[in-house]
Amino acid sequence: MKEKLRNVFFKFWYWYVNIVDKNAEVIFMNYGYSKDNQKIELDENDEKNRYSIQLYHLVATGAEIKGEDILEVGCGRGGGLSYINRTFAPNSAIGIDLNKKAIKFCNKKYSSEKIKFFQADAQKLNFEDNAFDVVINIESSHSYSQVDVFLNEVYRVLKPGGVILFADFGNQEDLKKLNAHLKNLDFKRLKNGIITENVVEALKLSTPNREELVRRLLPKFLQNLGRNFAAIEGTTTFNKFLTREFEYVFYILSK
Repeated sequence: MKEKLRNVFFKFWYWYVNIVDKNAEVIFMNYGYSKDNQKIELDENDEKNRYSIQLYHLVATGAEIKGEDILEVGCGRGGGLSYINRTFAPNSAIGIDLNKKAIKFCNKKYSSEKIKFFQADAQKLNFEDNAFDVVINIESSHSYSQVDVFLNEVYRVLKPGGVILFADFGNQEDLKKLNAHLKNLDFKRLKNGIITENVVEALKLSTPNREELVRRLLPKFLQNLGRNFAAIEGTTTFNKFLTREFEYVFYILSK
């Protein structure tokens, strides 16, 4: 029931952000990554999204992206794919998301970049077999009704030797199911890890910015929901990461 409520709020948040975020401030939806407060070099315009970008950077460095054809499934408002496109210079970049408003936002926001955005279902990818060298999926799969179907679709659209860059969170039962799904496919595990402590560190460091956005973008009666969704320090969601009820994992897998 709680997960259903979370997903309902997630859909509402997408809709609401597209109405009130006139200055395109919310372009990342992930919880971020920090290791001993070490910082990668960023452009001035990217600095405000540092911790969310560092999560993308962590997984993106797990594969060769330069000159490759890449797909992000669950691209949200496009900040992550834009960063990867600008930083790692793929041959082509496509982002898909189920939310029509998010895709409309992306096509307008990143019109000057060589990225294509389409509305599509993660569990029914509208691409030919062996189409991509790299598939990216960051903090999105926990909202899918059939993660096994999604993973099968990723396997299908990856070229032989292609790589999936994956990061997400869940409770122990969720992660047990995820590992079972991965074992049923012929993915080769190149690298994986648990980064919960790094996510907690990032959430602590980004709490002031997240709090400021919640106060500014949400009406008072929705602010507590917004804080919990954003995992601001002290909220139920934050504490689930702190106590390791939620674990955050990443995988670099090849076909």
